Amino acid sequence: MNLDAKTAKSEMTRAAIVGAALDLAAAEGLEALTLQAVADRIGLSKSGVFSRVGSREALQKAVIEEFGRRFLADVFVPAMQKPKGLPRLDEIVRRWIARMRDVEVHSGCIYTAGAFELDDREGELRDVLFQEISRWRAALRRTVLQAIEAGHLKPDTVPEQLVGEIYGISIGLLHDARFLRDPTAAERATATWQRLLQSYQA
Repeated sequence: MNLDAKTAKSEMTRAAIVGAALDLAAAEGLEALTLQAVADRIGLSKSGVFSRVGSREALQKAVIEEFGRRFLADVFVPAMQKPKGLPRLDEIVRRWIARMRDVEVHSGCIYTAGAFELDDREGELRDVLFQEISRWRAALRRTVLQAIEAGHLKPDTVPEQLVGEIYGISIGLLHDARFLRDPTAAERATATWQRLLQSYQA
């Protein structure tokens, strides 16, 4: 096997490790992640997992970063094709609701569950999750600001308030869909978003 093929195989193995770890963390929490648990899931040795991702903490960090990459790829990146302002903001929230309905409702949300899991702890893992969520909220805030500047939203709209309310919709959806097992949670979240948007529109 040549060097390029070896590198490609190693990268594929690492991707499989992080994918399996993400599934485990989404189902059982970031603190449930161990090298051995992930090794058992994909049929590798613990040392095989360690050689590709490093320590347990490095694996947890990789999981948060991978969740963020998938989240942005599904929600934010496609919405950038829409014009700045309300069309883009609406597309982001609709895609977010759809992703929660199709992905997080079934597997769990690292951003939400992780935030509750780590809210009263200090350390690097909390810092990494905080940075990821803060980056996402900042992107959402920028999109709200663009909608205000475009004249689509009322000029006295407070971006942080609207971002907080959008977050409230997402957390409510996950709670109702996952804990209450309400199959209409996503539809109601969409209706809530539409009503919220009407209240802010110029």
